[in-house]
Amino acid sequence: MKSVNFEKIGQTRWWWAVLAVGIMLVIAGFAYWFWPEMGFAVASQIFGWLLILAGIVQLCVAAGPNHPKGWGWWITGGVIDMFIGFMLVRSIILSEMVLPYFLAIIFIFWGLEAFVSAGRGQRARYWWLGIINGILLCLIGFFFLEAGWVSDMMMVSFLTSIAFIYWGCTIALASYEMKPRK
Repeated sequence: MKSVNFEKIGQTRWWWAVLAVGIMLVIAGFAYWFWPEMGFAVASQIFGWLLILAGIVQLCVAAGPNHPKGWGWWITGGVIDMFIGFMLVRSIILSEMVLPYFLAIIFIFWGLEAFVSAGRGQRARYWWLGIINGILLCLIGFFFLEAGWVSDMMMVSFLTSIAFIYWGCTIALASYEMKPRK
């Protein structure tokens, strides 16, 4: 779900870890889509642990010897993902109350990151996809804000499953561009 600018991702030997995170997110998204009765508590715990894992992978990629261009965004995103992940797994009651707002912060941050990345990559062939990605991410973030405000659990459940699937697919696709070429 991160901004995917294929000319600026860089290559790393950790590409397989990024792919694994993407696959786990897609599986979690479909599981939550088909079994929404597992509730907010389980979804917030799964999302919290996946955010911690994604944050660790982002920090490993940014700290590696072949770190990608724009590695500051990777470090910032990794720290934010880990902080929000730890807050979600710390307390089930807290995570149920603030899950929509945490998710809104994440998606709005990623949307702004996509806009900045697309603006810097206007010479790239598909730079406009970053703008579209940024719009979609900000929209999802604002929908999470609205769902939290009206306390609509079904809307949050649906948005969470869509977010898992979208985020996982984007990360999995980006991982193949990170694979070192021989």
